[in-house]
Amino acid sequence: MNMDVADLGLRERKRLATRRAIQLAVLELVRDRGLENVTVDEVSRIADVSPRTFFNYFSSKEEAIIGEAPSLPDTAHVEDFVNAGPDADLLTGIGEMIAVAGDNTPIDFEMLQLRRELMKQNPQLFALRMATMRHFEEELGEIVTRRLANDDAELAADPAALEQRAHLVTLVAFAAMRHAWSSWAETGGTHLELSERVRSSFDQLGTLLVSASAK
Repeated sequence: MNMDVADLGLRERKRLATRRAIQLAVLELVRDRGLENVTVDEVSRIADVSPRTFFNYFSSKEEAIIGEAPSLPDTAHVEDFVNAGPDADLLTGIGEMIAVAGDNTPIDFEMLQLRRELMKQNPQLFALRMATMRHFEEELGEIVTRRLANDDAELAADPAALEQRAHLVTLVAFAAMRHAWSSWAETGGTHLELSERVRSSFDQLGTLLVSASAK
């Protein structure tokens, strides 16, 4: 089920509203005037918050622009994946984890489009965004490592081989996730459609791998 902001408590709704106001202000200001010509004081004024409040949410205007990295689902879903067993399809399980996490993360399409536009115009912002994505990649890699170790005792006994296998699986999964995200963003899809695109991309990846192995 998609997370609805209306279902959150009053304090959390206010926090999210303030965060969005800051992000939208900086995105629009930078779009109109350029990154170097926008200050935190100006962003704070437009967002109707104090500079101190701005820094309670973000360490810099750049951080406010690039947004949050994807998140993983709650512990229960992660543990279900880790302990699913060797008979459960690995890539399908990863895709489901990412889709479930997306189901529970509000997505603001207006800000997403502004962010994509600015990152195309400012390579340094794209580099910062990729740095946040690497952190997500590392988290996913740790989970994949645990799953592989649980599924194959022989592989688990060889740390170097386990690390290499986990790294490969994580990179392949990350590519499928990016495929889903980019195709969704280009078409202006809904929140629900993003989760379905994630599942579809991982299904297509699985089909390709099965086809390749049969040749």
